[in-house]
Amino acid sequence: MIGADLLVQALQRRGVSLVFTLSGNGLNPFYVACRRAGIRLVDFRNEQAASLAADALARLTGQLAVCAVSSAVGHANALIGLVNAWFDGAPVLLISGASEHARTGQGKFQDLDHLPLVASLCKYAWLVDRPERIPFHLHEACARATSGRPGPVHLTVPVDVLSAEVAPNPRDDVRPVGAAHCRVAADPAASQEAAEVLSRAERPVIVAGSGVFSARAEDALERLAAEMAIPVVVPIWDRGCVPRPAPHFLGVVGAASGGPNMLPDADAVVIVGARVDYRIGYGEAPVIQPGARIVRIDVDPVELRQGVEPDVAILADARSALVALRTELCQRRTPPWTQWLDEARRRDAEFRRRWASPPSGVATGHHLVEALRPYLTDEAIFLVDGGNIGQWAHMVLADRYPGHWLTCGASGLVGWGMAGAIAARLAHPDRPVILLSGDGALGFGIVELETAVRHNLPFVAVVADDCAWGIVVSGQQSQYGPEGVIASRLGPVRYDLVAEGLGALGLGVGRPEEIAPAVARGLASGRPTLIQVPIEGGGPAD
Repeated sequence: MIGADLLVQALQRRGVSLVFTLSGNGLNPFYVACRRAGIRLVDFRNEQAASLAADALARLTGQLAVCAVSSAVGHANALIGLVNAWFDGAPVLLISGASEHARTGQGKFQDLDHLPLVASLCKYAWLVDRPERIPFHLHEACARATSGRPGPVHLTVPVDVLSAEVAPNPRDDVRPVGAAHCRVAADPAASQEAAEVLSRAERPVIVAGSGVFSARAEDALERLAAEMAIPVVVPIWDRGCVPRPAPHFLGVVGAASGGPNMLPDADAVVIVGARVDYRIGYGEAPVIQPGARIVRIDVDPVELRQGVEPDVAILADARSALVALRTELCQRRTPPWTQWLDEARRRDAEFRRRWASPPSGVATGHHLVEALRPYLTDEAIFLVDGGNIGQWAHMVLADRYPGHWLTCGASGLVGWGMAGAIAARLAHPDRPVILLSGDGALGFGIVELETAVRHNLPFVAVVADDCAWGIVVSGQQSQYGPEGVIASRLGPVRYDLVAEGLGALGLGVGRPEEIAPAVARGLASGRPTLIQVPIEGGGPAD
């Protein structure tokens, strides 16, 4: 047995069955060990895409996802996936190869210290300098990645460490954890205090963040919000936690397109598994008034007081805390806030009415999203990559926000969609996968269509093509007028023909009524499919 075998066996015991990668310096022993053990290698054409696929897989499943890349520049290219995982709390392990450790500092090929590059992004980062230490450092990395608020971790394992003979690990019979399922019961006294705060409120609002999804607390949230008639909003780009249309769900907050005037009038705000950042006005006026009482629920003690000091802090996973809070409110016979929810829904309907009737003829973002609606079933994995078209998706599809819909996450990244669609297909091979992308975002990863073709991973990518960085154009025009649109236009590209050149099915449509039939054709084709839809510029923010 060599170090690479030890590493691969330890990964398998954590449920890892595939690794996203791009070949290069230091990886060959690891590849051979993966083949021997039956771990699937999904090789990309860019390390960024490989790391973004790992991030997407981790966010979709809650399971540890692994990306393996080569040294130095390969390692640096893969950092974008770690950035996204850091923002969104995804358990991603980046393994980077390296030339022989014995020659470190002597000018070996790609002689670079990887650790400082990842230190600010990772919960754990280490250079493994001896093969017998592989199990220990892998355990430390995976434990950190899946504990508390999940996050990315890193190991650099040089080629001489991977190739060295090593004895089997004496703890091979131990089954370690490879998933992020942290459970912490809510303190009864804190739950009672939170219920007291809510019972005195007239206009409560629940801000439900990615922590609700991570704790699998969707049903607990639905029961509390439905029975007590409390409006629920999700910070834009956080994970969805509303699996079906619900009268208490009033869409996302913090979008460039704005939203109904609701949080500023709330006198009690329950922040569950969400960060206090720009999306909720940093917890300050005018978005949250100084007199509003804040209840904070988080499984991570560091996150519990991030941003603002809450009136009530509940250290617990979202499921435990929401169940306990509902129980306390029921025991107090707290009446539901029906009148306030009705008012909040009226404000929401008034806000969205402005975008309800798009012009006919040339397709708009509204037409495009509406055309996808019939295909966004409970089975379909739906991914959204892009600023302007992402705003349209959140605006038009505001009645629900299920966990099997995936956006870039809190980082605001664009260009992850192709890698994300590949990861989604691997995570759910029997479910349809639909990617909605802007043309700017598509440019980062369109070449990965060849990866999807090569690995036989079909999905449908629908591209909103306005020849622009649409959300930037909207902002520039709003702030500076037409003359202020600078460095944000793109030239025309036949993306459908590029897709054909990469071995995929490429389709072009010209009118709104042609979109849905093209999606149906792509889903039925069993091939990676790209549908190019020219749209009129502008978005809900205009």
